[in-house]
Amino acid sequence: MIVRPRHHWFRLLFVWYGSVLPQIFGRLTLIFTVSLLSVLCSNWWLQHFPDSALSIPPFTLMGVALAIFLGFRNSASYERFWEARRQWGILLIETRGLVSKLLSSLPGEAHAALHERTTRALSAFVYALKHQLRDTDATADLKRWLTPEMQAEVVGKRFPTQLILLDISRTLVAERQAGRLADMEWLAMSRNLDRLGEASGACERIANTPIPYTYWVLMNRTVVIYCLLLPIGITTTLGWLTPLIATFVAYTFLALEMVGEQLEEPFGTEANDLALDAICHTIECATCELAGLPALGEAPVVRDYVLT
Repeated sequence: MIVRPRHHWFRLLFVWYGSVLPQIFGRLTLIFTVSLLSVLCSNWWLQHFPDSALSIPPFTLMGVALAIFLGFRNSASYERFWEARRQWGILLIETRGLVSKLLSSLPGEAHAALHERTTRALSAFVYALKHQLRDTDATADLKRWLTPEMQAEVVGKRFPTQLILLDISRTLVAERQAGRLADMEWLAMSRNLDRLGEASGACERIANTPIPYTYWVLMNRTVVIYCLLLPIGITTTLGWLTPLIATFVAYTFLALEMVGEQLEEPFGTEANDLALDAICHTIECATCELAGLPALGEAPVVRDYVLT
């Protein structure tokens, strides 16, 4: 996630870090070069092939259609991004709710060990989900928050998040069977666990169901070919202004395509992806503060205006 202060509109024109310019700079350079060659060769081309000169109207129609196409694609990408952020908001709400109910239902120092075990397990749950969505190794984080017994059951498994929820559920069932939790209290906590499972499942659905690859190839191919042909079509009208205008139009289309590409995979570590490290740390701090425990995780650091 990009973290930058609000700048004056004039300063925004020169922002480099936090924009998509580094990712598309090579393609913009190629289009600028093609524009220069188009201007230099336009007179020779018109002398030898006067009937094959391109003009602006066809590119205007193509540009409008392409802009609409990109708009639909970016809307679909942002819908995935927002749905992912909503699910992580649910994780924050439900983990705090579960810890609050546990502390109010079983108060006192006699249950301090249970409070700590459950709170740490919830922190391990969100960090394990982050690693699962990013396809990274969660072993170090799981060993930090889980007891040795839980580590033996969870570490190395494909779906550690569900095993952690299962362990918490078993612990609460044991408290209910021992008569320390009333049925209504246990049902309320069980609903929190169910919602945590639903939210994690929704995140898995988003991560495992990307926008079809063919759709991505079509978008990339159409945008690049249009931007490469555009200088040829506007050279006869704009002359030496062609490199400037063609590069600016190409920047608009290529930047929109790049933003949509980053948003469609919201769980990664690119500039416009969700800051899962920061969200996990927030959830841990929120639950530990309720339970009166110190947070074990380190707050993520903003690097080059990007928070992961």
